[in-house]
Amino acid sequence: MVEAEESGRSWLSPERTWAIQGLAWLAALLFVAGVILLAGASPLQVAASMWQGAFGSEAQFGRVLATLAPLVLCCCGLVFTFVAGLYNLGIEGQMVVGAIAATFLVRLEPPLAITWALLAGILGGAGWGLLAGILNVWGRVNEIFAGLGLNFVAQGWVLYLIFGPWKRPGVASMSGTELLDPRFWLPTWGRSEASPVALLLALLALALTVLVVHNTRFGLQLRAVGKNPVAAFRLGIPATQRLLMAFACCGGLAGLAGALQVLALFHRLIPNISSNLGFLALLVVMLAGFNPLLILPIAFFFSSLNIGSLQLPLSLQLESSLAGIIQGSLVLFVLLAQGISRRYFLTKGKQNT
Repeated sequence: MVEAEESGRSWLSPERTWAIQGLAWLAALLFVAGVILLAGASPLQVAASMWQGAFGSEAQFGRVLATLAPLVLCCCGLVFTFVAGLYNLGIEGQMVVGAIAATFLVRLEPPLAITWALLAGILGGAGWGLLAGILNVWGRVNEIFAGLGLNFVAQGWVLYLIFGPWKRPGVASMSGTELLDPRFWLPTWGRSEASPVALLLALLALALTVLVVHNTRFGLQLRAVGKNPVAAFRLGIPATQRLLMAFACCGGLAGLAGALQVLALFHRLIPNISSNLGFLALLVVMLAGFNPLLILPIAFFFSSLNIGSLQLPLSLQLESSLAGIIQGSLVLFVLLAQGISRRYFLTKGKQNT
């Protein structure tokens, strides 16, 4: 059996892997083109409209970059949990708690408020992620259910604050809390929504993730725990501590993303402060095959789709949810192709042994 698996892996050369993924992307795009045709539109017109919506002006490109920064941070966090064999669906809640913590610090108006708010976002998200880890490790609650449950708690917390202690003077509104003082806004490029500070933090986090996962003892231990936690423990790796640290790392980066949503983009706490970027990051990381080196281009593509799709109702009377169809189709076809190729080449390996 081992020889068959090794032979199967030899069939899965890098060239074949890239070719299979390329075919999967092509199949996904053809599927989306078929959906567009069924909707009575032209795929080329849709592509042109989405390109115009994402890159037609400085402001629109700024929105792409403003979405890219928190998306990359969430993706980096998910790499730690995925490598450790964990499906951290609680990343949305960790992002929300980071935003709450950042807003709380800014409202206190301490010296260096922005720096303290960013740190508070990291600590808030890390603590919320650690809570999911504790429920998983010691409470024996599957990380998926623990994360989703904590997402609901975090969302309820946001609504309580917006309609309760932090409500706007004289009115409680779904538009969120009162705007922060402009002193606490992160600087942006020109009149766009893109913050160079947010982008720099995202790129630093990405570089650090690549370094830690591929070039440190901690990253090696995470991979070992993800492959087989029992075997890793027997080899002397503190598996429980590494799982908890993976949750904390993911939560910390997601919390920083939430803080940036408050300080760089919305400048207040709103009910949908996460903008579902945590769930979108799940698709990006799965499409990247948990490889942090592929996160940036895929995240940029997905961010462009999100912003560009907002132009569709205006120019072609199509739903902007088409971006979600494209993103979901890409992930589905790529994962399906990977599963089929592994099964096929493993069969080939067995036949050759």
